[in-house]
Amino acid sequence: MKRITAAALAGAALLFAGAANAQQGVDFSKVEIRTTDLGNKTYMLEGQGGDITVAVGTDGIIMVDTQFAPLHDKIKDAIAKISPLPIKYVVITHYHGDHVGGNAAFHKDGATIVAHDNVRIRLAAGTTNAVTGNKTPPVEPAALPTETYMVGDKKLEVGGRVAVLKHVYTAHTDGDTWVLFPDANVLATGDVYGSRTYPNLDWGSGGTIDGMILALETFLKAANDTTKIVPGHGPVATKANLQEFHDMLVTARDRVKKLFDAGKSEQEVLAADPLADLNTKWAAPQGITSGPSFLRNVYNSFRNHN
Repeated sequence: MKRITAAALAGAALLFAGAANAQQGVDFSKVEIRTTDLGNKTYMLEGQGGDITVAVGTDGIIMVDTQFAPLHDKIKDAIAKISPLPIKYVVITHYHGDHVGGNAAFHKDGATIVAHDNVRIRLAAGTTNAVTGNKTPPVEPAALPTETYMVGDKKLEVGGRVAVLKHVYTAHTDGDTWVLFPDANVLATGDVYGSRTYPNLDWGSGGTIDGMILALETFLKAANDTTKIVPGHGPVATKANLQEFHDMLVTARDRVKKLFDAGKSEQEVLAADPLADLNTKWAAPQGITSGPSFLRNVYNSFRNHN
């Protein structure tokens, strides 16, 4: 486990665009917040950006991730329909803009923002895109996590509801947190797992394909056949879905590593197209989870990790 420093971050690279770029072309006035009841006063909210988990206690609420800033009022209204109680804790799974955009607004509402310390450092320092060189500026102070942890588990409790926060290192990024709600048998993964497409493997921020696989193995050990999985993006999933995703990652890792170890360049690996059969099921039509993008990311995660 490592804590990144602000000085090191200046030279570190973020593979993907920040919140501003992610919001381009989105008409937030038309976004609807959809609520799924997961049982035992625990819910999943979908809108634009990362999936949100909400756990209601007797005197307050624990929330996981905040999507984009323009959706704050809609998200707050959706939660108010579930419960009138205040949001006491907001857990942030990682620092990407579609999961942290609402931080400042929920903090100003009175919530304590909780995350791994690497998330706080990256948000405070700003980041640079590993591919384009585009810079994402530091967030406003109100958007920063106000409570952080480094190693081991961290527990939050609100009105009898317990959230267990666990850090997985060098998976999607170097600051990922996944959250377990034991009494509801609900597991929120952040972007380490997405239930529809290839993952967004942010090798520029410490993510590795090996770390992703190890994280999935940890999830599989924590889950059972009735566990409800809240992914970073996509519908509620099951342990069987996690296993399928894990197996896909192992196949992709093994194929790309064979070419990487043979000294093939990134362009040679792209030309070989070793994931062609996987693309049919897992590749998005375009963007950071498309077939070519995922292939590049897996390749670069080996180069960056080494």
